[in-house]
Amino acid sequence: MPSPVLSLQQLRRHAISRSLFSPCALPRAIERLGFVQADPMRAPARAQDLILCWRAKNYRAGDLESRYAGLGIDEDCFVNYGFLPRKHLALLHPRSAKRSWDAATQARAAELQAYVRTHGPQHPKQLQAVFDHGHVTGYWGGRSNAVTHLLDGMHYRGLLRVARRDKGTRVYEAMAHPPQDESPAACLARALALLDLAVQLYAPLPARSLSQLASMLGLGAPQLRSEIKQALKQAPQRYGHAQVDGHTWYWPADENPAARRAPHTALRLLTPFDPVVWDRRRFELFWGWPYRFEAYTPAARRTMGHYALPLLWGEEIPGWANLRVEGGRLVHELGFVGEAPRGAAFEEALAAALARLRDFLGLAA
Repeated sequence: MPSPVLSLQQLRRHAISRSLFSPCALPRAIERLGFVQADPMRAPARAQDLILCWRAKNYRAGDLESRYAGLGIDEDCFVNYGFLPRKHLALLHPRSAKRSWDAATQARAAELQAYVRTHGPQHPKQLQAVFDHGHVTGYWGGRSNAVTHLLDGMHYRGLLRVARRDKGTRVYEAMAHPPQDESPAACLARALALLDLAVQLYAPLPARSLSQLASMLGLGAPQLRSEIKQALKQAPQRYGHAQVDGHTWYWPADENPAARRAPHTALRLLTPFDPVVWDRRRFELFWGWPYRFEAYTPAARRTMGHYALPLLWGEEIPGWANLRVEGGRLVHELGFVGEAPRGAAFEEALAAALARLRDFLGLAA
């Protein structure tokens, strides 16, 4: 493919316009994104809800969870953990975990799966009342119930799926993924399709970020690691690309970042996991300053705040906002890299964004 002559501004405009598309019905928004990253932290809502707030018509916080069963989607691992259309599961499963279970764990998993298959969707507490497997050391240290730990591993291996959530807790049902064609050509085709999904979500991407995403696909499809490396080598032939400001950039082959399009003018407060700002390398190339997610940084060392939301105004990100709900009201604190924007245009855009968020959160004006 010929490399077009592009500017960084054109790439940035393309990144914003293709991701922050006009709000549409929730199923269509999920389909267009291909994957919605999840995070349990509420600040003031979960990441998956904040991502969909700007892309799904009349979306309210919690709609994804309440409508989950009827959306044809699944919670699963892709480059991170989140939600994706069910049709994509065939690209990820049957999944082979990097760490194999011993015979005793396999037997416990088979027994638990058989129980769920017989008795229907189960809350972890229901299963803990039936199966006593003791406790284990959790992923982040500390002790956790062994049944809960096993359920997590079974879900990852495709033995269970999330049927729904009850007050945020996953309720599981039995799952069996059909066998796949394991020929080299078929495995490579699945790897290419997975890389396409990642490019579709996060493009345009600098080459190093594309390589990072290819590596992260090992979470969702560890059995395809070698094929994903092969797929990455095909990027120059498979995707549109160009050299801009010393970096090679990639995007879907059917897109034209140089096409004339109207500038983005609205103001949006984006979760740190939003596709527009997810790639910190690209963020700094586009906006000239390093954004950092500081939720796990000791409070005394934070420079932006616990859960700073990048403030996208038009095509610039001059700063960030920290939001919280106090007494049923949405409270915001703004921070800026340089001088704060001034004038009626910014105040009106900010007021409109905060009004949308209040509606999204179900709060009074």
